[in-house]
Amino acid sequence: MNAGIDQNDKTAGRITISVDAMGGDAGPAVVVAGLEKSAKKNPAIGFILHGPKEQLAPLVAKRRGLKDRVEIRDARDVVTMEDKPSQVMRNGKTTSMWSALDAVKKGEAAGAVSCGNTGALMALSMLRLRKLPGVDRPAIAILWPSLNPQGFNVMLDVGADIRADAKDLLQYALMGTSYIRNSMDIARPRVGLLNVGTEEHKGRAELKEAHALISDFAPQANFDFVGFVEGSDIPGDVADVIVTDGFTGNVAIKTGEGTASLIRTALRESFQYSLLSKLAALLAYTSLSRLSKRIDPRRVNGGVFLGLNGTVVKSHGGADALGVSAAVKLAFCLAEHGFAEKLAARVASVSELTQSEEADAESAAEISRD
Repeated sequence: MNAGIDQNDKTAGRITISVDAMGGDAGPAVVVAGLEKSAKKNPAIGFILHGPKEQLAPLVAKRRGLKDRVEIRDARDVVTMEDKPSQVMRNGKTTSMWSALDAVKKGEAAGAVSCGNTGALMALSMLRLRKLPGVDRPAIAILWPSLNPQGFNVMLDVGADIRADAKDLLQYALMGTSYIRNSMDIARPRVGLLNVGTEEHKGRAELKEAHALISDFAPQANFDFVGFVEGSDIPGDVADVIVTDGFTGNVAIKTGEGTASLIRTALRESFQYSLLSKLAALLAYTSLSRLSKRIDPRRVNGGVFLGLNGTVVKSHGGADALGVSAAVKLAFCLAEHGFAEKLAARVASVSELTQSEEADAESAAEISRD
C-alpha cells in the first residue's frame, strides 16, 4: 500500500477525491456539475480537480455549492477515447488523467475518478499505483441492480482484461467478496461463476478449473460458493458476486444498459399512445418513477478497479451530472470504509495460503518421485 495516504483532509476535516475533469464525452462542465451534486449531499467531501485551469476555474466559480471545496490542478493535455494505452503510458505525464492518479499516489487524495478512456486509465493506474502483491490481473467491478435484499449484485471483471485463467477468476472472487462486504455490509457473500449452464461438466477448461479452486478456497475466505450461474442470474437472487472474464462481463453490462434504455423508451411510447394511456401514466406516476429509478444505470455509475494500491473509479464516458455524482459517491464511500487497505490485507492473506498450498503440492510430488 502507499505509505502516507491520509484519507482525511486534516485542514477541512474532509475526505478528498481526485477527479479527472477532461475525459468524458460531455466535457468538464458536466463533471463540475456532478461534483456540485456530491458536495451538496455530503459536507465531508472535498475535491482536487485536474485539467486546464483556464477552462475549469470559471466552471467551478459558477457553482456556489463548490465554494472552498475544490482545488484545481493545472494539467494541459487530455487523454482522448481514441488514444492507445501504450501511447498514453509513454507520453501521458502532462495529462489530467495522470495528474488525477498522481494525487492518489502521493497520498493527497483517497481515491480517483475519471470518465476517460478505460484502457488508458487502467494502464496508467497500474503504472502509477502498481498492482497489489499477489494480483496478476486487476479487475473492474460494477454494481448490478438485482432481486437480492441489498438491491444490487457485484460483477467482475467487466472489461479490465479480456483474458482470465482459473487463478485470475479465483482472485476476482476474493476481491469481489471484499468489495461487497465493505460496500453493502454482507458478512458472508455468495459467489457464482458465470457459465453457459449450471452443470459442472459444462464450460471451458479454465472455468472448470476455477470452479474447483473457488470451491476449495470458499471456507477459508468466509464466503459461500454457489457454483456455476447463468446470464439470467446476474440480476437475480442466487448470488451476491458474479465472477467472469472481462470480455464476457463487458458484453453483459453493455447488453444490460441497452435493455434498460429499451424498456424506458418502450414504456414512454406506450403511455403516450392515447389519451387513456396518458391518464394511466398519470395515475401510475409514482410507481413508474420508482421503476425508472430502479433500472437507471446512472445511479450505479462507476466501476471500481480492484487489485491496485489505491482506489480508482471509472465513470461511464457518457455520464451526466447524476452519473458523475454517483461515481464520486462510490469513491468516497470506499475511502470512508478504508476499502483499499482491507482489500490489500485480504489479497495478501489468500496469496500466502496459495503459496503454502503450492509448496505442499511440490513437496508431495518430490516425495512421490523419491
